Amino acid sequence: MAESNSALSAESSGRIVTPYYHLVPKDFAANLKFRREMIRMGASDVKAAQELWIMCKRDPLFYVNTFVFTYDPRKVPSALPFITYDYQDDAILQINQAVGNYDLFIEKSRDMGASWLCLLVPQYRFQFFDLQSFLMVSRVENLVDKTEDPDSLFWKIDFIHKNQPAWLRPSINRNKLHIYNQDNGSTIDGASTTGDVGRGGRRTAVLLDEFASVDDGHAVLAATRDTTPCRLFNSTPKGVGNAFYDMRMTDIRKLRMHWSQHPIKSKGLYTTENGVIVVLDDRHKTIPGGYEFIADGKLRSPWYDQQCKRAAHPMEIAQELDIDYLGSNYQFFDPAILTKLQADDVRPAYKVGDLDYDLQTAQPLEFTVADKGKLHLWVNLDMHGKIPAAMQCVMGIDIAAGTGASNSCISIANQQTREKIAELSSSGIAPHTLAKYAVALARWCNGAYMIWEANGPGAIFGPCVLELGYRNIYYRRNDKALGARISDTPGWYSTKESKLVLLGEYRKALAAGHFVNRSYHALRECREYVFQSNGSVEHSRSINTVDPTGARDNHGDRVIADALCWKGMKDYKPVISQTADIPRNCLWARRQQANERKQAKVYW
Repeated sequence: MAESNSALSAESSGRIVTPYYHLVPKDFAANLKFRREMIRMGASDVKAAQELWIMCKRDPLFYVNTFVFTYDPRKVPSALPFITYDYQDDAILQINQAVGNYDLFIEKSRDMGASWLCLLVPQYRFQFFDLQSFLMVSRVENLVDKTEDPDSLFWKIDFIHKNQPAWLRPSINRNKLHIYNQDNGSTIDGASTTGDVGRGGRRTAVLLDEFASVDDGHAVLAATRDTTPCRLFNSTPKGVGNAFYDMRMTDIRKLRMHWSQHPIKSKGLYTTENGVIVVLDDRHKTIPGGYEFIADGKLRSPWYDQQCKRAAHPMEIAQELDIDYLGSNYQFFDPAILTKLQADDVRPAYKVGDLDYDLQTAQPLEFTVADKGKLHLWVNLDMHGKIPAAMQCVMGIDIAAGTGASNSCISIANQQTREKIAELSSSGIAPHTLAKYAVALARWCNGAYMIWEANGPGAIFGPCVLELGYRNIYYRRNDKALGARISDTPGWYSTKESKLVLLGEYRKALAAGHFVNRSYHALRECREYVFQSNGSVEHSRSINTVDPTGARDNHGDRVIADALCWKGMKDYKPVISQTADIPRNCLWARRQQANERKQAKVYW
């Protein structure tokens, strides 16, 4: 039964060849009749069996629709002929093209047959091509190979083999986590996702099934990178704090299998434009008529609406159907409110650049426009290139170590209008350098009231601020106490409880319109804050302690800076600007000098 690898060569050259697929009827009854005829023909004539084998090798869609059965316990009978939909045809060909050549990222809604398709292609190559080697990986071993468990990957492969005609079925040696084709030397092995999975071996392709649920995903990425040129990442979303999401953010080739591609689930498909339903056909083209009001603007259908009614939480729909990475966690900030704020409040920065300042004294010099500057402004400067003198400002600061692992962020707001006017974000500024930049900014912003997170790198930042003589700052207080007495300790200290309160107050301020945030990136980061099982609130990216992307993807630092800025605005009590011209010997100047001497005595 020798056959040239012409089909494989055609695939690798970029040509997708399906020369016999058009012969297969797709109607259920007609398809069953066609299958019976092909099976009878192969069983009665050895030459016909050889010809059908060659046709299967040359055309995977012919093979699947003529000889492959699938399993669905929700239906009677449960064993069904695999009759592909158009989107499944496309998926099979894309996966087949990727095998042996390049990685493929497969994001999908639930119940689209993606796992079967990801198994079908390796099984097809295992059966019809010589010396192919595949590795099937899932988060636990039982999901890879467990006897009599239809949810396991190997059970599905066994099912495909079992339901083929004997004359087409390969001679197989089957052991735990191992299938060997005695006819051509091809193998399929299985493993669970340990950090060393696949390390040291060589594979035609590796399937990483439901990869978003893998805990040590980054270790798996490192272990499998040199094992194979083709890794098939298959999963529904599960938030953004995992290696599956990280791969999505790369330039990897992507295959998307959304429920709206399914011809049954998309019946009656509709969406919204300007608050009214727009009915769509099976190609997502508008069908006139049938309009009524609806709120959210997503693709919907009667089937989808029914699933929404059955779901216990919107997160289920985001994760299982919408392929929504941000919505597939228990989000802390209301996504509907954030969507409205992004539409109503976000503006492009008026100016982007950097503030030049004296490196010794942290006195501001001038704002310089630069396309790649760190400082974004949503305020019109006065004729001297400065913040308008009448504007009273508050500054919230989240401090990073400056190593590139996360961003240091500064958020500045106009106290009178409660509107964000400036934002700085940078991963490469050390805390002591950031202190000089922040003091210069504060002085440039008419002596802005400054509040920062004192934990971690803030322990370096705070003393530097004081050493530079800046005193319009937040001092630690017991917010639970009736009088909220102010201490002589500068900065806000983060605990699980205080962070929850801080973010909760900021969330209320956004929802009520008390804080107007112009920054798209800042509001987007809000979507990535999620509830944890211990009751805390964390940024979903920062939970992943082995994330190699560092500050290339945000870690929620703008949100903390904004929340501190809002806290500062609530605590703010106007003071005479430190940059204003105050006569040296007046009462206010002598009082200010006395306060500075007192603070210097306390701290140094």
